[in-house]
Amino acid sequence: MSTYVYGITASSHPSLPEGMGGVGNPPLPLRVLKAGDLAAVVSDASEDLRPKRRELLAHQNVLAEIGAAGAVLPMRFGSVAPGDDAVVHVLTERADHYKERLRALDGRVEYNVKANHVEEAVLHHLMAGNPEIRALAESNRQAGGGSYDDKLRLGEMVAAAVKAQEAEDALVLQRALEPAADAVSVGPESTGWLGNVSYLVERATAENFLAAVEQVRTDMPHLEVRLNGPLPPYSFVEPGPAEPAGTTAGGADAGAG
Repeated sequence: MSTYVYGITASSHPSLPEGMGGVGNPPLPLRVLKAGDLAAVVSDASEDLRPKRRELLAHQNVLAEIGAAGAVLPMRFGSVAPGDDAVVHVLTERADHYKERLRALDGRVEYNVKANHVEEAVLHHLMAGNPEIRALAESNRQAGGGSYDDKLRLGEMVAAAVKAQEAEDALVLQRALEPAADAVSVGPESTGWLGNVSYLVERATAENFLAAVEQVRTDMPHLEVRLNGPLPPYSFVEPGPAEPAGTTAGGADAGAG
């Protein structure tokens, strides 16, 4: 039977609530595998596991329960190892690394920030700050829309300016939030987002980070800034016991915003 891995903790971590279940329908019972100073919270792996909302929430709920009692290295949804022995082997083999990560992430949570442009607001922003675009747009307006070539030129100028503004705003956004975080992890680019960045934040001072996000929203009204968190620090954990086997069920990120 394959083993589903939720997260790694210290072996001294408080026990799980009696009867708590994880993924699967019905929820599969949780158990703890220990190896020296480390432990992994696991269950059997459901054969028909898919990244459906119910399963994603079950994975997150287990991690939230573990994380409320102390530091945890969260595995992403769908992390499956060949069996319990494989999990224990990796915990033993990489013990020093996992113990260092637990120390580094203790008392910290992840916030993911995504941003994109509000179309009308960014066009107004560009018009206000680019005399050449503003002049050509006004010229076209006075000419009843302008010639085909002038319309094409204006469209190309606006598209280039928007692209440059996206790169600039992504950098400004990241730099504005970095001082309130302990670490930064830049996520993969995705359609519609000019920025996708995760921040490692001390739980006790998270209000400082949240205030920095609100300040960005005030200072950059042409951006839509979406905040997701607090989350287990998925983006700050290296691959765990399941990943080397290459047998994951969907590989979805339970912490994605």
